[in-house]
Amino acid sequence: MSNEFQIVYHNIEQSDSITEAVQKRVDKLRRYCSDIIGGRVVLDCPHNNHHKGKVYSVALELQTPNKPVMVTQEQHDNHAHEDLYVAIRDAFNAAERQLKSVDKKHRKAAVHKNPDAVAEEMVVDDDLDDEPEYQSAYG
Repeated sequence: MSNEFQIVYHNIEQSDSITEAVQKRVDKLRRYCSDIIGGRVVLDCPHNNHHKGKVYSVALELQTPNKPVMVTQEQHDNHAHEDLYVAIRDAFNAAERQLKSVDKKHRKAAVHKNPDAVAEEMVVDDDLDDEPEYQSAYG
């Protein structure tokens, strides 16, 4: 696919394993939502965390035809984000939830704009009258 995601590293040494982990998450999002045009992933490790250790933050910007999706995971008190891969996972899970919400709203708006399109897709089975009636053993 020609639509690329830009991966930006701030205060983090670039590695193939991190890039691969981000790319796997991007591919998973694209399997869920094929309308993603492009995006940007910013991986950051703020400097002044001497007392709390390294806590990573991940920001995502996704462009879709309906609405841009923005996720910022700057939870400096979240000790789980001392692991960069956990921070990446959490950010992409939040992006997936937002994409589901946008997709659900988009589908609902499409139904409200053209309710006849939904009615045309529904198939009514008139053969139900031909089925035998069952009587209850109680009456």
